[in-house]
Amino acid sequence: MSDLYLECNYGISGDMVVAALLDAGADRAALEKALASIPAKGFKTEIKRVEKNGVSCLDFNVILDSEHENHDHDMNYLFGHEHAEHNHDGFHNGENHGYCHEHCEHSHEHHHGEHGEQVHYEQVHHHEHRNLHDVLEIIDKTEMTENARKLAHKIFEIIAKAESKAHSKPVEEVHFHEVGAIDSIVDVIALSVCFDSLYVEKVFVPFLCEGSGTVRCQHGILPVPVPAVANIVQDFSIPLKIIGECGEFVTPTGAAFVATVATDFSLPKDFVLKKIGMGAGKRDYGVPNIVRAMLIETAEKINSENQLTSALHDKIVKLETNIDDSTGEALGFVMEELFESGALDVQYLPCFMKKNRPAWLLVVLCKVEDAAKMEKIIFTHTTTIGIRKAQMERTCLVRSAVSVEVFGESADVKVVDVYGEKRFYPEYESVSRIARKIKKPFGEVYNKIVSECACTE
Repeated sequence: MSDLYLECNYGISGDMVVAALLDAGADRAALEKALASIPAKGFKTEIKRVEKNGVSCLDFNVILDSEHENHDHDMNYLFGHEHAEHNHDGFHNGENHGYCHEHCEHSHEHHHGEHGEQVHYEQVHHHEHRNLHDVLEIIDKTEMTENARKLAHKIFEIIAKAESKAHSKPVEEVHFHEVGAIDSIVDVIALSVCFDSLYVEKVFVPFLCEGSGTVRCQHGILPVPVPAVANIVQDFSIPLKIIGECGEFVTPTGAAFVATVATDFSLPKDFVLKKIGMGAGKRDYGVPNIVRAMLIETAEKINSENQLTSALHDKIVKLETNIDDSTGEALGFVMEELFESGALDVQYLPCFMKKNRPAWLLVVLCKVEDAAKMEKIIFTHTTTIGIRKAQMERTCLVRSAVSVEVFGESADVKVVDVYGEKRFYPEYESVSRIARKIKKPFGEVYNKIVSECACTE
């Protein structure tokens, strides 16, 4: 399993990263299957090689029909800010479909254009409006792994919160226009499927490079970085560099993707490049509009693999407490909270306390750095007044994840290396979903997945 280094020296957008990940080896078949299942109309996709400043790159293009088209790649429109003569309705000629890339819009509000004229944007366009629930519903009906679906949800939730903050509106009241447009939904789904198929462990993004000046959008003329991008990099402490070029180099989708997947904002001291993907942007600047996705392996990881061992060693903390006066509902809630906060394992074991009282022994295994967080959850949501704690050493077998196709369906599988021998453990969610869909026994589906994994080795 490799790590991912995203080089964003000249900005980042959703379609650029999709192309870069595909060029670096993401599963194109899984992507095409997901795209074909999106329950929305008005688009098609194209993947081809192009040249950017003399460099061969991959281009992922979402092509909209005339009803859904916008000015996302019209440089004169986005950054020229020239206004045509007013027509009889008081609108600018040629402006009816022009907005900044992926920026949200609240219907029935009035805003002022560059020269102060009032424009009612509900009349200015005929594009679809979607709130966060609408967008997530489209994602939920698209065929992809559960990990990819969670990633897509997270990206849109981050954008929604950033737009909510920018416009002082509750998240549920934010109605997306550009972000809710089908091209942005396709970009996020494609991003999530491609990233999930690479099975990377860590994601290094040293910084994002942004331009300067202003950009024309739904709300008029906005400064670069646009408010949604500024809010995301602020909320997630993403390092930002302003380069000496005029224009919008970082889109909300690009920033939200980094906020979702980045694990480190500094590169490891030594690493080996395993594969390089070049993703092309659509806009033409004076600098290469390119994102590079590099699969890397650190020297530490390579040395570890060369030791020919199938075991990893680390330290964990074991927390335990006896509880005899909390309800079953409360204990179930505590387990959910502990797992949600990163617990490695949570158990309830029946026991007897003083005066022969039936009780439960709560046992929590967690990372050393998470122990205080787990203790707070236990004290907050149970009746216990004391927790026992012990630090322990742990030996774990090396594991990875793969996806295989059985009965025409994709299944996620955990692969464990037992001193050179690989064992396959299909994920329960995949087995149960397939068994229900094709009406076959759980065991038959499970064994078929294991057999398919063994054949592909």
